[in-house]
Amino acid sequence: MPDKKIKFVFGILLSLFVFNILVWSAILNLSKSRVLEVTFFDVGQGDAIFIETSKRQQILIDGGPSSVVLEKLGKEMPFWDRTIDLVVLTHPEKDHLQGLILVLKKYKVENILWTGVIRDTSEFQEWQKLIKEKEAREGAKITIAKAGQKICLGICSGSYPELDVLFPFDDLENQNFKDSNDTSIILRLSYKNSAFLFTGDASKSVEKKLLEKGIGIDSDVLKVGHHGSKTSSGENFVAEVSPEIAIISVGKDNKYGHPTQEVLDTLKNYGIKIFKTDEDGDVKIISNGTNIIRKQ
Repeated sequence: MPDKKIKFVFGILLSLFVFNILVWSAILNLSKSRVLEVTFFDVGQGDAIFIETSKRQQILIDGGPSSVVLEKLGKEMPFWDRTIDLVVLTHPEKDHLQGLILVLKKYKVENILWTGVIRDTSEFQEWQKLIKEKEAREGAKITIAKAGQKICLGICSGSYPELDVLFPFDDLENQNFKDSNDTSIILRLSYKNSAFLFTGDASKSVEKKLLEKGIGIDSDVLKVGHHGSKTSSGENFVAEVSPEIAIISVGKDNKYGHPTQEVLDTLKNYGIKIFKTDEDGDVKIISNGTNIIRKQ
């Protein structure tokens, strides 16, 4: 058989093989059980949380301090999927922001939720430039977070996941903070009878404000504030959340001494199961709306 024919036949077979892989990949992805999945990525000393709903909506809360988040997303999302429905920046500190800059460069993002808080850093300037480009070129919708906002991940009926913005109470757009930890967006994700609370790096003073306002924070899963720093996770706050599971996003041998023994003791005193990303790696929690379990 002439070389040209051999190459032609080989090309056809290769195309069929690749097509077959694509079809089966799609089938396997669609056949995944229809549950809510929340994955707390191990990105070192920082936060990055990936949410995928039963309707395959994808949300990324923070991006960690490096490009590691891209590798993590590559494992969770099909390789042909280059769109994220919602990106949330809880506050513009590098350990939450840097990875999101890289995500914006690699993925189409439909919606962006952030506080509008200003920081005098190079990574913040790049973030601001990129989200303006996303809005102008791709039609990304940018929303300034404020308590009381509800994001329905499906129909607003209680049968689909919902994200509620619990904090900040005030409009913080264009305000400059040397330390933006206490401007962190606090979100509560609810799905039928289960709930997750994401606290960013908010300190005990913010926790106290939530308690004083009587805002409902009872949740099954708590993302422990500020990587387990002693400045967060007050005992009254932890008691009110009353989670079954607490996740601490933290890097190995970090210079801050996170998580502190004080916070670990508080969580243990309430019988809360603790997972730490430095020891447990990525932590995936799934919910069918009634029960939550850690997926191994």
